[in-house]
Amino acid sequence: MPYVLGVDAGTTRTTAAACRLDGGGDAEVALVVPSVLQLTEAGTFTVGEPGPAGWTATGFARRIGDDVPLSLGPETCSAEELTALLVMWVIGEVATRKGEQPRHVAVTHPAGWGPYRRGQLHTALRAVGVHDVTLVPEPLAAAENHAARSRVLPGAKLAVFSLGSHAFSASVVKRTQHRTFELLNHVEGVDHHTGADFDDLLLALVRGRLGADASVSAVECEAAKRALARPAPGQPVVVGGVEIGRDDFVEEIRPSVDHLVATFLRALGPAQPDAVLLAGGACRLTVIGDALSASVDCRVLGEAAPEHSVAKGAALAARLVVLGPESEPEPLDTSVLVHTREASLRFPVGEVERPDDDEFTTPPPRPPVDVPPLELPPRRVRRMAIALKPGGRRSRSDSRDDDEDGR
Repeated sequence: MPYVLGVDAGTTRTTAAACRLDGGGDAEVALVVPSVLQLTEAGTFTVGEPGPAGWTATGFARRIGDDVPLSLGPETCSAEELTALLVMWVIGEVATRKGEQPRHVAVTHPAGWGPYRRGQLHTALRAVGVHDVTLVPEPLAAAENHAARSRVLPGAKLAVFSLGSHAFSASVVKRTQHRTFELLNHVEGVDHHTGADFDDLLLALVRGRLGADASVSAVECEAAKRALARPAPGQPVVVGGVEIGRDDFVEEIRPSVDHLVATFLRALGPAQPDAVLLAGGACRLTVIGDALSASVDCRVLGEAAPEHSVAKGAALAARLVVLGPESEPEPLDTSVLVHTREASLRFPVGEVERPDDDEFTTPPPRPPVDVPPLELPPRRVRRMAIALKPGGRRSRSDSRDDDEDGR
């Protein structure tokens, strides 16, 4: 059956969502895979499987536009080339499962990216054979996901609070008369704690009771954090032999949460949003929704798996590119307290930026820096694209309810 695909390449995990073209306008998660590329000694690439140091690349999706390449064994390639290879693999993996290629693909990116970074990603995607692609800002994808489930009237404003494992952002979008969305304001967090930092704070809490030499793994701390994120207070979680209660953990991360909320409120400015949308796996922590609800005079809405909201919204945006806007659906509001399955984000369909234009190929001006020139070997993205074999299917690529901090 014909479908379109949305791909959200996060720092920790990459999520793909599919949306059918011959049925309802809802999107479903099709694949979740760690954002890891490994170059093997045989010259092939695998996806989602960490390998030896120096042969594995992680965290490259947010480095697009960086002039410094990444080294993988004897190869060097840019962040946009690695991201394009990962997107190409995801498209191929979903196509194998569904038996056909998607009609169109939407790939998300941070709202703060300018024409240069978007153009770099477009060029890299074309180099690996991905041509029918639209780039969608992440907050617009989150809003599109919301609009699919709840009616959003023209002029309505939505705020997007996005918190993943390594990134935080706050955005405000507005519904236009043409049932599209436009970005009004956006702030990228720099010195803010994110999901990975919450793991570190939990580790510090445990070591504070056991001593600095306590042996506690990062995996154990992340699992304990997920257990402590559940809405209803439960039994204390045992970490490294120490019982940690939910109140203890909330008290430990409270200053970090207050900092995040304060930055979010500054991003809002005078805007009075109709709702706040939660996106990113770290938003599973109920303390996030509670702090936002106490600070804004509107609903705070988040899905049971907020780390998938952006990918599903991207798939809905791709559907709009292919089919155009449909008649306004009847509202299907399933909100319960902080969690909801709403979806509303009419991606502004129109002329897609052309990467061949000068503004897409010329990097933004930078202050002069006296740095000795470094001669780099020629890029080999075409050969590497051929070497990207389906060996990555051995990785954990299925969606699971306990996946967190997907961004």
